[in-house]
Amino acid sequence: MPVERTLCIVKPDAVEKRKAGAILARIEEGGFKVVALRMARLSVREAEGFYAVHEARPFFGELVQFMTRSPVVIAVLEREGAVTVWRDLMGATDPAKAQSGTIRKQFGANVGENATHGSDSADNAGKEIAYFFPGVEVSPTA
Repeated sequence: MPVERTLCIVKPDAVEKRKAGAILARIEEGGFKVVALRMARLSVREAEGFYAVHEARPFFGELVQFMTRSPVVIAVLEREGAVTVWRDLMGATDPAKAQSGTIRKQFGANVGENATHGSDSADNAGKEIAYFFPGVEVSPTA
């Protein structure tokens, strides 16, 4: 399995509950190397741009409002099979349907407030990483 990178966002609900550190610890325990990390308060424009793929969906406005209500922690994670492994560690989008031991099961409240975001493919990971970490903010792959 090749070494990959994926984007992780610890969402406002988890940051508000002071669970960002616990989630980052789980990430490192899962064998990931954190190669970039920052905390930010997304603007409406940033959130709309990042989630533009969902613009036509009825939940878009609610999603943007949620993602801008308080700070998020944004990270670039690296390891073999990073996209798949991170999605497995996060668990299902709906915490009620997530497997025991996953981050969303432990820290998520519902489909809308599910603690974390992860890229859904290697191609999207590249785009999402570039969206939040342009240029030299992320070191080259080791």
